[in-house]
Amino acid sequence: MSDSRLRISNIDHVTQVEFIDRNILDEANIQAISDEISGIIEQSDAPQLLINFANVDHLSSAALGALITINNKVNEKDGKLRLANIDPQIFEVFVITRLNKLFSIHETLNDAMQEFNAASS
Repeated sequence: MSDSRLRISNIDHVTQVEFIDRNILDEANIQAISDEISGIIEQSDAPQLLINFANVDHLSSAALGALITINNKVNEKDGKLRLANIDPQIFEVFVITRLNKLFSIHETLNDAMQEFNAASS
């Protein structure tokens, strides 16, 4: 896992995932990212996952598919998934595909973290 495409940190029981790549387009990359995040979810009883898109300029449809899978896995374990810092152009894609209804999307990490804290208190 040394060539991880992710930067992962744990803050207040929330696992924050940040992408190292600006473009998440390559199938193999997406699979690796998806596997890595799935691993995090599997290790937790009720995963609290915050995916930070701050560095991301482009997402492929395969990446969206992977996000849906991740969302399903989190839901199966009664966890919570939040997305933050999505570029307006990428957000457009979420709106067009109606995925903005599926995911809990926040403008900033702070907003997302407050949402987690509100949910747990």
